[in-house]
Amino acid sequence: MNIEIDAASGFCFGVTTAIRKAEEELAQAGSLCCLGDIVHNGSECERLHQAGLQTITHDDLLKLPPGTKVLLRAHGEPPATYATAANRGICIIDATCPVVLQLQRRIKKVYSENPRPQIVIYGKRGHAEVLGLVGQTNGEAVVIESSDEAAQLDFTRPIALFSQTTKPLEGFRQVVDYITQHMSQPSDFRYFDTICRQVANRLPNICSFAARHDVVVFVCGLKSSNGRVLHEACRKVNAHTYLVDTPEAINANWFTNAKSVGICGATSTPKWLMEKCAEKIKTLKGD
Repeated sequence: MNIEIDAASGFCFGVTTAIRKAEEELAQAGSLCCLGDIVHNGSECERLHQAGLQTITHDDLLKLPPGTKVLLRAHGEPPATYATAANRGICIIDATCPVVLQLQRRIKKVYSENPRPQIVIYGKRGHAEVLGLVGQTNGEAVVIESSDEAAQLDFTRPIALFSQTTKPLEGFRQVVDYITQHMSQPSDFRYFDTICRQVANRLPNICSFAARHDVVVFVCGLKSSNGRVLHEACRKVNAHTYLVDTPEAINANWFTNAKSVGICGATSTPKWLMEKCAEKIKTLKGD
C-alpha cells in the first residue's frame, strides 16, 4: 500500500514564524508565555509546552509581573491587549502574521473615515483573529458567518466588507453578491478581498490530492477552523476521508483493500504529526 503525505499541507507562513520565534526564545530563556494557544493543534502545543511554553489567558495578562515576556500568536490581538501590556510593563514578542497585521491596519483606516461606514467582517465569531479585527473598530464592527446573516445589515448605510484571512473565497463572494443585491441607493458598498491566498489556494490543491487516493487521513486539531473547511472539502471529493488529531485515532479498518492512502492537514498541522500518522498506518498494516 502506497502512503503519500501531501507536500502542500502543513504550517502556513504566519504559524511557522510564530513557532520559530517561540523556539528561539525558549532556547535562550527556557520559558515563555503565549497569549492563547500558539496554534490550533493540541499535539504541537504539547510539544512546545514540554519545551517551556506556557499558554496564558487575557486575565492572566493582568497578573504578570513587569518585564515578563509574552508572545502574541499569528492570529493577532486588538489594540486593548497592547495597551494592557504597556501599562503593566510586559515585553511583547509580536508574532502577528503580516497578512493579518495588514488587514488590521486597513480596517482601522476605514474605521477612521468621516462619515464612518458600517464595517462588516465575514468571519467566525469568537475566533482569535476576528476578535483582533473587531478591536480595530472599538467593538463596533458587525461579524457575519454567512450570506444569510447579511440580512441583519442596514443597507441604507454605507458598508465596508472585510474577511477573516482564512475564510473560503466562495463564501466571501456569496456575501458580496448578497450585499450588492440589497444595497439601497445612493448608499455605497465597498468590499476588500483580504483572504490569504496561501490558505485559499490549498482548497483546490487538497481536493486534487484527495481525489487520487483510495483513503484520505486528514490530520488537524479539533479547534482549527481552517481544518474543518479543508476536511469537508476532502470529504466531498473522497467519501473515505477520516479526520484525526493524533495517530492513536487512526483505525486499521479504514484501509481494508486500499492501495493508496493520502495524508494531509490544515495550516495548523505540523509536518512531524503527519509523519507520525504515516508511521502508525504502516504499523497497522504490518509494513
